[in-house]
Amino acid sequence: MAAKVYNKLVRDRIPEIIEASGKTYVCETLSDEQYIEKLNEKLLEEVQEYLESGTVEEMADIDEIMHAILGFKGIPLEEFQRVRMEKLQERGGFKKKILLKEVSEDE
Repeated sequence: MAAKVYNKLVRDRIPEIIEASGKTYVCETLSDEQYIEKLNEKLLEEVQEYLESGTVEEMADIDEIMHAILGFKGIPLEEFQRVRMEKLQERGGFKKKILLKEVSEDE
C-alpha cells in the first residue's frame, strides 16, 4: 500500500483518529521554530480554504490557528481583544463597506 505524504501541521487528535481507523502514520514533534513556521503555513492554508468555500467551519479553523499562534507567542486572549478593540475604536471596523479609491494631496 502506498503512503500519502502530508508534511503539514494537524490538530492534536488526528493521530488517534487515524489509528482508530486502522491506518498507521508517521509523526514528529516540531521545534519551536518549525512550529511557528507550520502555524503560519496552516493559517494561509485555512484562509485559502475559507476564500474558496466561505464556510463557518473554515472560519473556525482560522480562529483555532489564531489561538494557537497567540498561545505560542504568550499573548493572552484578553490582550489580543484589547488591541482589537483599540483599533476598532480608533479606526473603526468594516461594517460600512467603504472602498477607498483615491486620495489627493491638497496643494
